[in-house]
Amino acid sequence: MDNINILNTYIHNLTMQETLQVVNNTIARGKQIHHVVVNASKMVAMQTDLQLRRSVNESDLINADGQAVVWASKVLGKPLKERVAGIDLMIELVKLAHHNNYKIFFFGAKESVVKEVVKKYSDEFSPKIIAGYRNGYFKKDEEQNIARQIADSGANILFVAISSPTKENFLYENKELLKKINFIMGVGGSFDVVSGKVKRAPIWMQKNGLEWFYRFAQEPKRMWKRYLIGNSKFIALVLKEKFNGSDSH
Repeated sequence: MDNINILNTYIHNLTMQETLQVVNNTIARGKQIHHVVVNASKMVAMQTDLQLRRSVNESDLINADGQAVVWASKVLGKPLKERVAGIDLMIELVKLAHHNNYKIFFFGAKESVVKEVVKKYSDEFSPKIIAGYRNGYFKKDEEQNIARQIADSGANILFVAISSPTKENFLYENKELLKKINFIMGVGGSFDVVSGKVKRAPIWMQKNGLEWFYRFAQEPKRMWKRYLIGNSKFIALVLKEKFNGSDSH
């Protein structure tokens, strides 16, 4: 798989359909693939958080979640084919699980939210796709036990809806314990959207890279630092890499 390097981050140059094909082939062969998505704020954090950088770059499959990342790839002369948003990939994989009799474990968010996600997908598809679920609140010393419980659930797919860098580090550090699961992926706030707790931006805003603004408008107090400061830092880093002609290898 082709990958490009932007701001110390490796990103695979795949479309949504190509990504789904890689995942499906991996599950069919009984292997494991560790998937990560990156957006502007995560890439900014990776400049200084070396543990997060390792957790992301040493995963098997990395997609560009944010439109800003696709923009940056074009500015830097390493154009990505398209954005592969984590939530869209998750939704496609739930459909894939239903068609191919795969089982999913849902890990993260508040208890009421993860329960609503499981109920929604059980009603829409079938309870057969559910291997289990657990909320995202735990202490560091509980991690290995949680990983073992997930591994023993019979799941083919694991979605982890916890904020960065906790979810990336959890998957990286517990990959060996989770080796029975064919596909492991961090999905951030996706459970909040699927459950209806948070609204997603209209398609035109998603396509024009304004999803962040829609999210910011819903929760300005919580999101202002992440988006306004994070996005400004991201633009500055991209322009610096462009005009310095530096390669981040």
